[in-house]
Amino acid sequence: MTRQTTMLNAYTPGRGHLSPQDEALAHRRTGALGPAYRLFYETPVHLVRGQGVHLYDPDGNAYLDCYNNVASVGHCHPRVVEALAQQAATLATHTRYLHDGILAYAERLLALFPPDLSHVMFTCTGSEANDLALRIARAATGGTGVIVTDNAYHGVTLATAEMSMSIGPAVAPGPTVFPILAPSAQNYPQGIAAGFAAAVSDACDRMEAQGLKPALLIVDTIFSSDGVYPDPEGFLAPAATAIRARGGLFLADEVQPGFGRTGSHFWGFQRHGVIPDMVSMGKPMGNGYPMAGLVLKPATIAEFGAKARYFNTFGGNAVAAAVGLAVLDVINDEALQQNAVTVGAAFAAGLRDLAQRHDALGETRAGGLFIGQTILTDGQPDPARTARLVNSLRENRILISSTGPKGDSLKIRPPLPFSGAHVDQVLTTLDRLLPML
Repeated sequence: MTRQTTMLNAYTPGRGHLSPQDEALAHRRTGALGPAYRLFYETPVHLVRGQGVHLYDPDGNAYLDCYNNVASVGHCHPRVVEALAQQAATLATHTRYLHDGILAYAERLLALFPPDLSHVMFTCTGSEANDLALRIARAATGGTGVIVTDNAYHGVTLATAEMSMSIGPAVAPGPTVFPILAPSAQNYPQGIAAGFAAAVSDACDRMEAQGLKPALLIVDTIFSSDGVYPDPEGFLAPAATAIRARGGLFLADEVQPGFGRTGSHFWGFQRHGVIPDMVSMGKPMGNGYPMAGLVLKPATIAEFGAKARYFNTFGGNAVAAAVGLAVLDVINDEALQQNAVTVGAAFAAGLRDLAQRHDALGETRAGGLFIGQTILTDGQPDPARTARLVNSLRENRILISSTGPKGDSLKIRPPLPFSGAHVDQVLTTLDRLLPML
């Protein structure tokens, strides 16, 4: 299968329209950072500042950010920056000392989950959280087999890279990793819920035929790297039942859909009426500060906790706790989850309206402020046209990316303060650009 490399490999040194200064910067970057790093866009963007939903280049030009869920409550939000600075100037230490801040954050975070999920463990990145979840699942089940979707992204550690086919074939999939098709109507014409659950059971059969026992089903609950598949609500519940029937656990990866982004619910798994055994979180948790975590049922962690000692030098430090509390305050005080409902619905409706005038726009798949928009040519998904559109939007100072195994859909995932005026800017620009591509 062709992997999602369209955007990652877009820039080639010496090509594009970079200024001499930025061309030199790109060459320095390649020399210092090596060949595995990639830059977005045919003409990369040199950024020096961020504020709200905008990013700025050295000349002060503003770029509308339609892609970044790291700065989930807006770039450089003053309340988050103030909390970080005050705590960093007071104390920055780890979880092996008593400190009220980390407990205040843990209790506040856990209150956002169903009561069954009542323990939290802190890490620095979503990759670490998913890696830790795999260790815990192996201890709890005695199994090693892992089921993922076939263009998933779950991290960059050795274990999580082997579960992340979207980042390339160098290490994935691992010998205990069993990919299944993403939950689209095209992949499961007999019904997404039944088909996806059957695929989980089939993967368990394949594991057991190789002498392996199932440990874990892990999914990003909006399937963002697979192309964004939020619907129908409830389709994940039978899959969770299927993995548990074979002795495995269900891990909801909420690094991308969590913290109110899907609008109707705070966590993506809640849209499906299911309670996971574990939930991993990352990027938007700290609005750019490196913090992440894993929420679990007590029974899930019992075996691991009895035999292993967990410690993370920076995971759950006092600064992270202050930042995390500030992020939750901003989401609540600025009604950002409700904003995801209203602005996300307007965005999706606007795209569907544009599709009445532009044959290039195919299916719109949306859950709050997380949207996948297929780009077509002659009725067929077209990765090359999608890449041209992404680069054309960049030239019009709108930053966006692509998603899916072939990169044939726009991945629209702006900071949560995105407004109706910002939606209008994107739709107006698309209306102008689409006939030219």
